[in-house]
Amino acid sequence: MDLIPGILKERLSSSEIEKLSKLQNHQLVNFLNSVVGLCDPESVYIVEGTRKDLEYVKRKAIETGEEIRLKNENHTIHFDPPLDQARAREDTFILGSKIPYVNTKSREEGLQEVISILKGSMKGREMFVGFYSLGPIASKYKMLAVQVTDSPYVIHSENMLYRNAFREFTNNEDFLKFVHSKGSLDIKKRRIMIDLEGVVYSVNTTYAGNSVGLKKLALRLTLNKAVNEGWLSEHMAIIGLEGERTHYITASFPSGSGKTSTSMLGKLISDDLAFIRNVNGIARAWNPESGVFGIIHGVNPKDDPIVWDVLHSNDEVIFSNVLLLPDGTVYWEGSGDHEPEKGVNFAGEWWKGKRDGSGKPIPPSHPNARFTVRLNSFKNLDLKYEDPEGVEIEGIIFGVKDYYTLVPIAESFSWEHGVITMGASMESSRTSAVIGKSDEMEFNPMALLDFISVSLGKYLDNYLSFGKRLSKLPKIFSANYFLKNENGYLNSKEDKKVWLRWIVERIEGKASAIRTPIGFIPTYDDLSSLFYKVLSKTYKKEEYEAQFTIRLKAYKEKFERVRSVYAGIDDVPDTVIEIFNKQISDLNEYINRFGEKVSPFQLS
Repeated sequence: MDLIPGILKERLSSSEIEKLSKLQNHQLVNFLNSVVGLCDPESVYIVEGTRKDLEYVKRKAIETGEEIRLKNENHTIHFDPPLDQARAREDTFILGSKIPYVNTKSREEGLQEVISILKGSMKGREMFVGFYSLGPIASKYKMLAVQVTDSPYVIHSENMLYRNAFREFTNNEDFLKFVHSKGSLDIKKRRIMIDLEGVVYSVNTTYAGNSVGLKKLALRLTLNKAVNEGWLSEHMAIIGLEGERTHYITASFPSGSGKTSTSMLGKLISDDLAFIRNVNGIARAWNPESGVFGIIHGVNPKDDPIVWDVLHSNDEVIFSNVLLLPDGTVYWEGSGDHEPEKGVNFAGEWWKGKRDGSGKPIPPSHPNARFTVRLNSFKNLDLKYEDPEGVEIEGIIFGVKDYYTLVPIAESFSWEHGVITMGASMESSRTSAVIGKSDEMEFNPMALLDFISVSLGKYLDNYLSFGKRLSKLPKIFSANYFLKNENGYLNSKEDKKVWLRWIVERIEGKASAIRTPIGFIPTYDDLSSLFYKVLSKTYKKEEYEAQFTIRLKAYKEKFERVRSVYAGIDDVPDTVIEIFNKQISDLNEYINRFGEKVSPFQLS
């Protein structure tokens, strides 16, 4: 019997038939045949992962105009449509039963809608098929995934961000499936449908967060799988911090709130995602990715020297939605360079002072402009990122952009206290990575609300249970690099180096701490010493007091808001509400003693 059925075979050249036949994978072939029948591409290209394949994909991205070659021949630039510059919450749906705080549609309705839009969407175009692994190829915990798209930019991005796993598909019928078509780029018909049975469909979008399947679209699938199987699939960086030895931590921050910059301050394993499993009682983590799709806004040589060097190297880089200059170089806001007079950006021809139809200034680069590079471009890359055994996690940071409440760094009393009052309680200023008004504070537990695919109650129950099964628990910390008072920011960008060093000292048992109602905070003496050692700076008592005064009333109001959220979710474990009640009770006690705020010197 012929392995490759009619309609798929008609669109494959003899060389592509030969590639696909190597795999002897009937489920894969049937899936591809159904996509071809639905989307009707002119031809199909199988990305086996050879050098020839990679060069072909990049050449097609340039020939179709989806990318433009820059002065550096290894660099290209991509522009998304003006209304397609960030994750599209309102057009993204989990298919299944209703979940609080999550866009859902019934599976039947969602599939019918997206399939009707995808019908014939690839007509006249080439369809690309890529084969990847989420996690190191040699790891028994890896997950396989196949990406189908008519966008050479999307498949080019996948080739840079994920490990090619073509050979792993031989007779292997357990894999995630991603179908993307740029369609007509009709924003009114932009749809991203996540079928928890293992398929994601996206159409009429090119922004990578909506179209690159293995990125945040896969996170919805792997999170659902993790909760059902008792492990964690998280929106977290993985970083090695130096002390007496290397200590690995994970760090959860909403986009644009400090995660990438934090990941560059240690040995880099991951800048964005983490799979965390219990291996013989130890929490071990892997990076499902092998590249970085990072926010470029504000990247400059002083604050981000490692990223800056990568972006100015001869390694392959895709810039997206920055300003293309006449000399074939690029500019982005916050780079430290003088703003150019003219160029080309996502809105077309640009000049200084240009405004849109409503009279608003058009920035030279979009606030959510990005760069795509391979992990091995970073000089701080830890080679353990490919370790099939993963790395042991000794600390977890839950970080937010909060101008008004949270101290810069604090340690939880316990796993349960940290998970609930630091992770599940995250409220953060909205960033440009999400369509909508920036800087509005929003509830965003574990920086995952955009990607949650199960009820929050089920998710937290799994988190709490995961900790109970560990014989060695990671310490949990909250972080906030953005605290302000009436005079402005209380932290400099480089202060985070000190907060991370304090985490190492706590893991190694070298630093003391002050017990407060919201957790343990550093002592002045320890931070004074660390500021001098790490930054060669004198750290004044006034600075310490401003940064670590506990805003008791603000904390209490925050926890009351978040408690009311969880009280309205049916399957939230009783433990969650009990922890909130205890936290609010403790704050009330301190408010009765000290008022709305308390200085750390009053508690030491």
